[in-house]
Amino acid sequence: MPHPVLVISPSGAVRAVSDVAAPLFPDLRAGAPYGEAVASWLADAHRRFTDPRCPEGDEPARGSLGERSFEARPSRAENGDVVWWLVDDTARRAAEDALRAERERTAFLAQASTELLASLNVDRCLEVTARLATQYLADAAVVVTPPAGRRLAMSFCGPDRQVVRDKIVADPASVPGLAEALQGFPPVPSRWIDPAAVPDWVRPSALGDIGSVAVTPLPGHGVAAGALILLRRSGHAAFSESEETFARLFAARAGAAMSAARLYAEQAAITRTLMRELLPPRLEQVSGVELAGGYRASNDSDRVGGDFYDVHAGAGPDEESLVVLGDVCGKGLEAAVQTGKIRNTLHALLPLATDHQRVLRLLNGALLDSEHTRFATLVLASVARRGGTVRLRVTSAGHPAPLVVRADGRVEEADTRGSLVGALPEVTSTTASLALAPGESCLLYTDGITEAVGGPMGDELFGEERLRSALSECAGLPADAVVERVRMLAAQWVGTGRHDDMAVVAITAPPHAHLGAVDGHTPGRYTA
Repeated sequence: MPHPVLVISPSGAVRAVSDVAAPLFPDLRAGAPYGEAVASWLADAHRRFTDPRCPEGDEPARGSLGERSFEARPSRAENGDVVWWLVDDTARRAAEDALRAERERTAFLAQASTELLASLNVDRCLEVTARLATQYLADAAVVVTPPAGRRLAMSFCGPDRQVVRDKIVADPASVPGLAEALQGFPPVPSRWIDPAAVPDWVRPSALGDIGSVAVTPLPGHGVAAGALILLRRSGHAAFSESEETFARLFAARAGAAMSAARLYAEQAAITRTLMRELLPPRLEQVSGVELAGGYRASNDSDRVGGDFYDVHAGAGPDEESLVVLGDVCGKGLEAAVQTGKIRNTLHALLPLATDHQRVLRLLNGALLDSEHTRFATLVLASVARRGGTVRLRVTSAGHPAPLVVRADGRVEEADTRGSLVGALPEVTSTTASLALAPGESCLLYTDGITEAVGGPMGDELFGEERLRSALSECAGLPADAVVERVRMLAAQWVGTGRHDDMAVVAITAPPHAHLGAVDGHTPGRYTA
């Protein structure tokens, strides 16, 4: 027979041993009892098969003989003998074990990718890398980021699975292969690293004696994102070649995630810096004049758009301050970039701010000379307080004329008109002079307010009449209350529908009489 075969009588004596089976059972002789001469797993299987009370006795039995694995299947001969057929399944078992290990590794890599990509926070990626490496690859792991000066930033994770972050002054060259890994070079084989040569600053205190060490780089986008140090206790199996290869696969995913998180952090920092220049400023009282502004981008997920406003305070309390509100053609970030150009140009033209027409001509020329430009509408307001009255000079360049709410609730429109800037070779405009008594306000706004579509049916413009009606109720209110009232009504009108950028600025002459607070300490209120 090509397979090992044993024949055992009902009394338990060995009837026959095939030639192939004889080397596997050197102590087994025909006529001898089988129990002491065969492996325990086969003896147990024979007892189960011959026991009529055991319903699972005819199931195949599996076990090892020497260094090989076998599957034994029983059958009963006509004379009552039990014939055991043994099949060598060592190769199949090895293939099944390899397949199972590969499935476990694949599942781990999928889990690792999910957890690593769940956050774009660099510190979170470091912690997840150290914890996952300790959970699946080693008894302890240390994640080292590229050095900043002489300090190394590290994340330790020991057998307790607690991640500890630290920064120490250390030389990467003291760990074999670490300096090269931090530069992105291929890893040093684990068998080349002497565990006794690993310095104490790499050893987690709870690990004990180190039996084997593996160091692998964490590949990033063009440059290494760091290095991963894997540690196993003394007495545990050393890192095999396949385990080192698997560690590099994990390190590639961890390095990509850390590099993406670091890139995101850098871009977020750049964005914050640029946003500070693009966002409208926070307004307050300037030279005795109340100023308030409000802004809402067309897309609620955006922070900037094509509408803008600025206030440039005068050099002294008696000097005019320049208030600018504008609307650039378009929406989103591209329009916001153009607003930044316009704001910077107007800032450079501040020495000429008293001459509105000249400022608009120079700004128009600058926009026309630009390779990529968008036209814009503007309104300029030069503001100064003279005694209890606020004097204004307002100039519109293609923009809706400012509205003035008087103390008695009347709403007037400033008599100023003009052509937009950045589109025609020449820009024309007229300037209107206004005076605000205490409690009166001048409102600068963009067409995103009046052209807001909404209402009960969702298809009606907010319109100038509703804006005038809202302003008539704001007589005597401070500037921030006027702005908040207009913004609230426009937001309620559009609801959740689409809308254009909205910007509004209120210039208010503050009441000049001041009443003290009742308790004598907190600020009181103004009254006309």
